[in-house]
Amino acid sequence: MKEKIKKSNKEWKEVLNKEQYKVLRKKGTERAFTGKYWDNKEKGIYRCAACGEPLFDSDTKFKSGTGWPSFYKPIEEDNIEEKKDYSWGIRTEVLCSKCGGHLGHVFKDGPEPTGLRY
Repeated sequence: MKEKIKKSNKEWKEVLNKEQYKVLRKKGTERAFTGKYWDNKEKGIYRCAACGEPLFDSDTKFKSGTGWPSFYKPIEEDNIEEKKDYSWGIRTEVLCSKCGGHLGHVFKDGPEPTGLRY
């Protein structure tokens, strides 16, 4: 079991920029086609901006046409948590398992081999 990172909102605001705080702690959404990673083609590991937990490998990144970086699987299933989200119908929210940061949602419209889009 991973040791969870616990911080107050004040502490998170001290280590995250305004946009990161809005997305990771308040479940906001970065505007599509504006983030620095949506069209990034560099090889490497995508990590949680709040705690550095490795989340996705560039080898699983694909062009989804959504304007956000999309992956068909996480590096390790244990590095993410999934939670039902009823805010816009029924969706599955994806969180960093180490710090609880909001990463977005997972959908069943991704490519093989998983058919998932994170």
